[in-house]
Amino acid sequence: MSTKVKSNAFLVAISAVILGLIAGGLLMMAIGSNPFEGFYYLFRGGLMSMERVGNTIATAITLMLVGLSVAFAFKTGLFNIGASGQMLIGGLAATLVAHYVFLPRVIYIPVIILAAFAAGALWGVIPGFLKAKFNVHEVVATIMMNWIAYWSIYYFIPAYLKGPSLETESRSIAIEQSLRSDWLTDFFGGGYINLGIFVAVVAVIVVKYVLDKTTLGFELKAVGSNRFCAEYAGIKVNRNVIISMMIAGGLAGLAGMTFYTGYSRNIQIGVLPSMGFDGIAVALLGASNPIGVFFSALFFGLLQSGKGFMNAMTDVPPEIADTIIATIIYFTATSVLFSRFWDKVGKRKKERNDARTAKAEAQESDHE
Repeated sequence: MSTKVKSNAFLVAISAVILGLIAGGLLMMAIGSNPFEGFYYLFRGGLMSMERVGNTIATAITLMLVGLSVAFAFKTGLFNIGASGQMLIGGLAATLVAHYVFLPRVIYIPVIILAAFAAGALWGVIPGFLKAKFNVHEVVATIMMNWIAYWSIYYFIPAYLKGPSLETESRSIAIEQSLRSDWLTDFFGGGYINLGIFVAVVAVIVVKYVLDKTTLGFELKAVGSNRFCAEYAGIKVNRNVIISMMIAGGLAGLAGMTFYTGYSRNIQIGVLPSMGFDGIAVALLGASNPIGVFFSALFFGLLQSGKGFMNAMTDVPPEIADTIIATIIYFTATSVLFSRFWDKVGKRKKERNDARTAKAEAQESDHE
């Protein structure tokens, strides 16, 4: 049974991607552009050099961690739409550490990771508590937390971290205090690649292990499947709801750390990071599976990294790439239709195999 589910999830994702690309190609044709040329430059833009590969990975790092955040909440039947706010607060905590904490790098990196995770977890545990104790819908609570984070940053940055020339962004983090690393930068020929890639990969492995190999993971998935049955079985539903949102918030906080102290090296006010919402698409395409999220984030990172190059080399606007992403999300959201289609295909294939096996057995018995 589990093999069938995994196979369907993979086929659904592939189907959504293919249909999204077809839709993008039709849009290119509608505006008079060559879709093959457009796709060539779209994918080449993220892979044509080591620097561009590094930028693709750097873009995917944040998407991966936000996708994990959304996927982890999904497993408990929760919709964490507050990843943008959790990113901001995690990024703020990491930025404060970067500006005011000076330690040997081997100690400094764990400190900044823990600070970002704790801040994001705090921002996630509040809606988790409201959901568990007062049944406040997590979508409403997390949206409100997004705007609280937004306006908190709006006040905090000009007051305490203002840059030397602009009041709209924090002062830049020194390279040695950021997640940038000389050996990574040299290996990828420059670009925005940073140590966040290792944070993201470790997070994928840890989340996969927690969900599949631990009692906590079993309880979280049981609550997500049917909270009433889980409660009847003795599982503490409210506790698991709070834990799930806390961990989801912590993962989004790590995403904020990798973006604000690794990719951009400062925080701008008046900007709610779109990656917090893009992570929903990553989680959907990855079927809320950590391994699926890993590859889904790389794919979306490739599209995001290559769309500018496609626009520069052709007359195809970069919005086409955004439309492709949106179309893929749409087809992924209608996954039940694809699941039924591939279930029917698998069922017919199994019936044909069974019929051939029965026929061969009958022929063999006749010969005997």
